[in-house]
Amino acid sequence: MGSTQKDEIFIKVHGPIIVGAGPSGIAVAACLKENGIPSLVLERSDCIASLWQYKTYNIVKLHLPKKLCELPLLGYPKNFPTYPTRDQFIAYITAYADHFKIKPMFNQTVESAVFEFERGVWRVKTQDSGYESRWLVVATGENAEALVPEIPGLETFEGPLLHASEYKNGYEFKDKRVLVVGCGNSGMEISLDLCNHKAIPFIVVRSSVHVVPREMFGFSTFGVAMTLLKWLPIKLVDKIILSITKHILGDIDKFGIRRPKTGPMELKLTSGRTPVVDVGALSEVKTGNIKVVEQGVKEISKNGVKLMDGQELECDCIVLATGYKSNVPSWLKGCDFFTDKGIPKTPFPNGWKGENGLYAIGFTNRGLFGAAYDATRIGKDINKEWWAMDDFEFEFPSY
Repeated sequence: MGSTQKDEIFIKVHGPIIVGAGPSGIAVAACLKENGIPSLVLERSDCIASLWQYKTYNIVKLHLPKKLCELPLLGYPKNFPTYPTRDQFIAYITAYADHFKIKPMFNQTVESAVFEFERGVWRVKTQDSGYESRWLVVATGENAEALVPEIPGLETFEGPLLHASEYKNGYEFKDKRVLVVGCGNSGMEISLDLCNHKAIPFIVVRSSVHVVPREMFGFSTFGVAMTLLKWLPIKLVDKIILSITKHILGDIDKFGIRRPKTGPMELKLTSGRTPVVDVGALSEVKTGNIKVVEQGVKEISKNGVKLMDGQELECDCIVLATGYKSNVPSWLKGCDFFTDKGIPKTPFPNGWKGENGLYAIGFTNRGLFGAAYDATRIGKDINKEWWAMDDFEFEFPSY
């Protein structure tokens, strides 16, 4: 008979257990360390920021200026460009962890986390160890797993079929007809990269989407919008942003890209849908080098796809730029703080704290900006409890 959790040995952790060593988890650990509070960071991969290191394409850059993407307590090097590259961001997060002497336990996949009411502790079990603490920080984020849609015939396609998390560059796709499913930032940038490598990309734009320039008159579009929101209502800000956008990018409807009726900032803040930041793909759409497919994919065949209107499109390769999802429901048990999709039920800016010492970071739909916001608040909140404790019954874990 297998042993239950109560039969197993759990190492008592002196400080919070943080699940995930991405930017969110590292930022929380830094905020705690700054206040003299230790933590145990558990990471399923073999490095920090594994999504950035293993699952991003080569040309990716930060969409917002570096000053809006700083983690707490330590900014980017001054010689970094306004929009750091993938490799520069990895260098930054690595130096950040080194600066605060954060040493996660790697190759530790959390299988379960349960709150034990009798003793008031969280019990966290990995594939080979168990830990317990008064605090649990869920830092696995909203992008933990690749989201692969259930499309009929997916397994019948005879060419390369990959998720955007597996795409690195377009070198191997030269002269190939590549269908990119999804028109978010990843879909647009991958299509642009395919163009630059002499491939023939088709991008499925099934739903409406906002495309905005990265900058307006030398300033970040997002920065301009956030500044305007300090004085103006959001609907007026959206009108201003869209008016300037049309002046810069022109009317994109005639190229098969329809805008939502709700403005970009209102849509972002209410539903989390991020506007596409144009870094050059739109000009390729206008010239026809990136071909827009306005119909959704109904099914996949061995040599292409059938669209919703019955048309068939042959292609050599398919890239699913269909996003990511949270994996929290698979391991966090007996907790109703998260939805069945693994997102905090309480929206930003109040979704960082649950009950019984539970915290969440990386679920704001606001990227590094949201992570920095949450990390600061979690650090301050745990700091108040830490120094108010009357007893220190916990021991340092043996790692």
